[in-house]
This record gives sequence, C-alpha cells and structure tokens, in this order.
Amino acid sequence: MTPSPVIGIDLGGTKIEGVYVVPPELHKAQCRIRVPVEGEKGYRHVLGQIALLCEKITEETGQPLPRRIGIGMPGAIDAETHVGKNSPNLTCINGHSLVDDLTQMLGVEIFAGNDANCLALAEATFGKGKGYETVFGVILGTGVGGGLVVNGRALNGRHGIAGEWGQIPLAQPEASANGRIPTIEETIAGPILERFYARLAGKTLDFREISQRAAEGSDPHAVATVRHLVDNFARAIAIVIDVFDPHAIILGGGVGHTEALYSEETRKKIEQHIFNPTFSTPIFKPILGDSGGVFGTALLALSSPS
Repeated sequence: MTPSPVIGIDLGGTKIEGVYVVPPELHKAQCRIRVPVEGEKGYRHVLGQIALLCEKITEETGQPLPRRIGIGMPGAIDAETHVGKNSPNLTCINGHSLVDDLTQMLGVEIFAGNDANCLALAEATFGKGKGYETVFGVILGTGVGGGLVVNGRALNGRHGIAGEWGQIPLAQPEASANGRIPTIEETIAGPILERFYARLAGKTLDFREISQRAAEGSDPHAVATVRHLVDNFARAIAIVIDVFDPHAIILGGGVGHTEALYSEETRKKIEQHIFNPTFSTPIFKPILGDSGGVFGTALLALSSPS
C-alpha cells in the first residue's frame, strides 16, 4: 500500500512555513515553502495565506492536497470551545476556530497543536531526543515555551497548556519593584535580556551579539547578561525537572544557541536547585534546527486519530 503524504505547516508570528512529506521519511521535505503571515491584516487574511501556501505546495509537487494537514501554532486550542487562545505573537487567531475554518476552506482534515510541542515531537522522533522515554523541548527566543513528549507522543494536557513553563512565576533574589513576581518568560526571553544589557551598558545590542561578546569576554556587561540568563535558566529548568524529570532536554530558539547554557557550570547550578543530589539529564541543541517544528506538524497529522 502506498503511504499517504501529509503537509506540515508551522504558523508563526511573521511567516508560515510548509513541508510536503511522504511516510516514512517525515523528516525529509519533498517540497518546502514559506509565505508571510501578515497577521496585522486580520484573521481571515491569515487563513488566506495558509490557503496560498497550500496552493503553492500543490503547484510545486504536482499533487493534490493530501487528506491530512498538521498545523503548529502559537498558543493552544481550547479543549471545550475549540477556539484558539494564548497566542502572544499572532493575536488575531485568538477566539477563532482555526481548525474548523481551515477544514471548511480546504476540504481536508486539519490537526493543530502548539508549536513548541511540535518542535519537541520532531526532535524526540528524528533528532537528539530519539530513543529517550521522555523529552522536554524548550523554546528560548522572543518568548519562552516548551513541549512535553512521552513515548513519542506530545502531551497537551486538560487545558491544552502542558509544557508552558515560560508562564511560571520565577521569584527573584531581589524584590520586584512593584511586588509582582515576573514569569520565566519575563526574565530570560531574548528581548528581556537585551533590555537587561541596555540598562547595564547604556546602549542596545541584539542578543546574538551580546552572547558573542560574552563568549569572547570582551564586554563585562555582556558577561553579566549571560550570567543573569544562566542563573535564572538553572532555577527555571529545575522546576520542570522536579515536576516532570525528563530523560532529555532540548533547547531551541535564538537564546537557546548560547553556549554557556550547555556548560558544566550551568549543570552545576541546575544541580543546586533540583530535588536530587546529582543532575545527569543531557541538554542538547536541536539537530533539526529552529525550523524543525514544521516536521513535527507533519507527525501530528500522521499520528492524530480521525
């Protein structure tokens, strides 16, 4: 029996990426296309851009739309109302039934999941997490998110928010000025770290350059910023370890490229915060890269029950 192809779509804040894959080689794209999301033009326009992407894929492959399409999206689908929620960088999809609307528009089965879950699923299946019973896939970038995978299946949870560790309050050693405890995302996301550096240095740099300067030791303010990242990452990831105790951790996103996060010093800091005398969990960079999640969406389409 010829395996049925699937399309995987990664719906982001600035672009929509799609791949056309044929089982069992779900990590190899026969076609890979990107279009702008243009979320500022509204929800209906975003639906149109997804339809445009699918049209481009069928034109390039010369094949009709497969009967299943998986979509990774920021935020989640509410389990009771089936509408989108909690999308921070594509707010126009909140409150809308993305799956139902796309099903009606395209005439195929649509399966949607959180983008971080899709990244974790791809890495657990094809990447550095392959062979591990449980995997926590992290997104450290403009925002902070995560996905949990157990025995090759992503966990969504009762409310569809499993793995959203970025929204956990992370108490700081110094008291907050307004008495409010900032979240993990409000402490170690890329833009937050850039502002931290700007307060110290009196100038702005993007985090990639800050990280490079810290690695070179050429900028004491950059060194202090990365130290702030490492200290708070250690405390933040310890929460996940104490609750979920994953067999492997994979760090994606721009901030996740910071070499200091993989150092022995960082591992020692994590060890100080977990409920165990030693810390042996491997922390990996993603093999599939930051766009690996699009392959996870293809897996989502293939593995979801009808």
